[in-house]
Amino acid sequence: MQAAPVNDVMPTSTRATAIPSFAEALRTVESLLMSGGQRTARRNAWTSVLEDRARAKDRVEAQRFLEQAASGRS
Repeated sequence: MQAAPVNDVMPTSTRATAIPSFAEALRTVESLLMSGGQRTARRNAWTSVLEDRARAKDRVEAQRFLEQAASGRS
């Protein structure tokens, strides 16, 4: 029985795929996991800003009311 011939021809083109470093892989995973958290954080921050504005408006209105009451105007 005769052995099959071995084809030792090198491929004419090779595709090189860069293997990401551990840090790059960690950053990718972190960005995927944190994207929802960032949205939540931004939403919470904006809600806080709106609440602060409402409290500031209430303080201004209360201050005006107290000043008017102290001066005897209504």
